[in-house]
Amino acid sequence: MTNLDQLLREAIELFNGIDNTVELEQAKARYLGRHGRLTELLKGLGKLAPEERPVMGSRINQAKEALEAALNLRRDVIQEKQLEERLVEEALDVTLPGRGLGTGGVHPVTRTLERIQSLFHSMGFTVASGPEIETDFYNFTALNIPENHPARAMHDTFYIDNDGKDGQLLRTHTSPVQIRHMEGNRPPLKVIAPGKVYRCDSDLTHTPMFHQVEGLWIDENANFSALKGVLGDFMQHFFERDDLPVRFRASFFPFTEPSAEMDIGCVMCQNGCRICGYTGWLEVLGCGMVHPNVLKHVSIDSEKYIGFAFGLGVERLAMLRYGVTDLRLFFENDLRFLKQFN
Repeated sequence: MTNLDQLLREAIELFNGIDNTVELEQAKARYLGRHGRLTELLKGLGKLAPEERPVMGSRINQAKEALEAALNLRRDVIQEKQLEERLVEEALDVTLPGRGLGTGGVHPVTRTLERIQSLFHSMGFTVASGPEIETDFYNFTALNIPENHPARAMHDTFYIDNDGKDGQLLRTHTSPVQIRHMEGNRPPLKVIAPGKVYRCDSDLTHTPMFHQVEGLWIDENANFSALKGVLGDFMQHFFERDDLPVRFRASFFPFTEPSAEMDIGCVMCQNGCRICGYTGWLEVLGCGMVHPNVLKHVSIDSEKYIGFAFGLGVERLAMLRYGVTDLRLFFENDLRFLKQFN
């Protein structure tokens, strides 16, 4: 009996000297665990005389209850102490000024797209839109690119079905928007079609997804001279250079005839650099007079109406305007790069 009282005092004294929950659980196991000292006393009741067992068993159970009560009390004290320490460590000085929230910014491609739309809007163009998943007819056939036409090889197309015939695909340019707009509207028409396009291509100057803006002007008096005037004026305002030189070179596009590539004087140098291939000129877009076969597909009289079309890459202009040499930087979501534009 004396040993039991001594054990109880010893255990409670040990519990009260502990300030760590892990150590407290270890101390509990020493007395109340499967092989604890109090547990061993319970196991030893069978060795006592029958008349001593009830008395000793009752005393051991009382000691066990006392130990558990002391253990729970110490747990509460430790937890309360830990909470106080945590509150001190995490205390907030409510008198300090707020840190505020981080502010976002406009992506450079979006910023460029908005600038392009704003400049063409100032010249009387409206914005038209269409689906990014197109049919073979709108993406190729209606644009004078019939099946097996060699021009299709210029477009590395993402087809949604196996053969791409009469099926669906991710549009390779925003020209299908022009077809859809001409189907639902009668001339005169003066629209631009901005949006995402998709091609199987990826390197320093190409990505599988990129942005285009294509323009269309259909009227009775539209001509190549007006085309040159519109595009030359746009480029000068876009790069904010009234003396920006412009030239047109003969080219081929199935949906325009005649067709041309438009070059501007290099905006990076004066006498030639790596960007312009040391020529002093940069190719920026393709254009031309709308082919009569395209107008025929949308039931517009090509004898009465004439028009011109053009298409430019938004990322291409963004790279030139901001001096970016790798197109992929626009899509890597690196804040160190993007913060430079805001």
